[in-house]
Amino acid sequence: MAERVVVIGAGVGGLVAAILLAARGLDVLVVEKEAAPGGKLRQAAVGSARIDAGPTVFTMRWVFEEIFAAVGASLGDHLTLIPARVLARHAWADGSRLDLFADRAESAAAIGQFAGAAEARGFEAFAARAARIWRTLDGSFIREDRPSVLGLVAKAGARDLIGISPFTTLDRALAEHFRDPRLRQLFGRYATYCGSSPYDSPATLMLVAHVESEGVWMVEGGMHRLAVVLAALAERLGARLQYGAGVGRITRRGGKASGVVMEDGAQIDADAVICNGDSNAVATGLFGDLGAGVPPTPPPARSLSALTWAMQTVPAGFPLLRHTVFFSDDYRAEFDALKRGRLPTVPTVYVCAQDRAATDIAPSGAPERLLCLVNAPATGDAGRPTREEIAQCQERTLLQLRRCGLTLSIDPQTTITTGPTTFGTLFPATGGALYGPNAHGWAASFRRPGARTKLPGLYLAGGSTHPGPGVPMAALSGRQAASALMADLASTARSR
Repeated sequence: MAERVVVIGAGVGGLVAAILLAARGLDVLVVEKEAAPGGKLRQAAVGSARIDAGPTVFTMRWVFEEIFAAVGASLGDHLTLIPARVLARHAWADGSRLDLFADRAESAAAIGQFAGAAEARGFEAFAARAARIWRTLDGSFIREDRPSVLGLVAKAGARDLIGISPFTTLDRALAEHFRDPRLRQLFGRYATYCGSSPYDSPATLMLVAHVESEGVWMVEGGMHRLAVVLAALAERLGARLQYGAGVGRITRRGGKASGVVMEDGAQIDADAVICNGDSNAVATGLFGDLGAGVPPTPPPARSLSALTWAMQTVPAGFPLLRHTVFFSDDYRAEFDALKRGRLPTVPTVYVCAQDRAATDIAPSGAPERLLCLVNAPATGDAGRPTREEIAQCQERTLLQLRRCGLTLSIDPQTTITTGPTTFGTLFPATGGALYGPNAHGWAASFRRPGARTKLPGLYLAGGSTHPGPGVPMAALSGRQAASALMADLASTARSR
């Protein structure tokens, strides 16, 4: 009889693990407390409209191509991806605007027109440095199951390790390439891709620039479509998915994980369990006292949360693209407030216009599907921010958008507001943190748990584990969990 595996959570990592294990003939059951797959790759229902309310950028296409190919499928047969020529539009209250492009030369030319030839040369040097960092870490860190400093030195070499700039903050490294504070602000925003501050995160995160330069795609049907496709592929390969099925605790017997007890009291026995929730849920005993040896994430080590508005409205006054960022006047003050557990007085605002594809032409003057996001502290389990603080932040957000040229009207009837408290409920043991632990300090990445735990038969996947947050990284974590489980099963079989 095939080994049975229970996967807790139908997020990207859990679904990828289910796909790969089902393809190997294991009996896979995915249990998901929500009514649909996706986890953070979620949708908000605003009337009849469906709005992506989680990740909105698709990168590292090769990750999913490899996963589909591993089970005899083709990504292109299941998902339609449209390459983006313009990565994002960026705007400031002084009226300045800058588009970044998938083509590096085109971005350099735009930066030259925006800030001068010296800054364009600085961008070229920055882009080359980002590419070197990616090449160093791709094989020696990102694809490793549980990397260590010594292992990284052994594979990449001490010289290359210094070259990834782990001991310099992202902000300081950017100052080596750009004199214009707007450009340091723009590229410093890459730290927020893992819920962190550019003033505390290592310069290693500039590799995000290289990832985006390798391609950004728009998913036909929205990003949530990826979750639907992954779930369907898992089921086609024989995995079973149960929705509305919350797990109460993970069981253990004979010194190893032995299954789960559901919130309704039903017991499901298994030979192995993969937990695709936040690793802090295991670390803090949310699933029982397991002795799994997973490091906890105390509140100061949490990544950022967010305050979002998923809405249907008619934007006016500004030529939005699919991805537009409206920057605050004082980036450091913004992150100082977040570090103190406060919403920023003047926030940077990200707007995803989901009815726009490759142009800035408004669809027809009809209401558009927008997701607006500002960074927030992960203080949801402390009851912050309050409703009054959220309302004040909404006013400040709309004011900042107007200062940059965009006028929005938020109608409570056609808008869903989500903050740290709700995110904390959706993703337990996080306080609303959306990226697991933050990336502050040179050793932060090495502190993330890997796929294996100290409890045999219990594995971890998801954005709070190695190799980190983001849709493709979560997929890689699922692949690593599946590989670790299969290797352990093979080792057990050999020892019998």
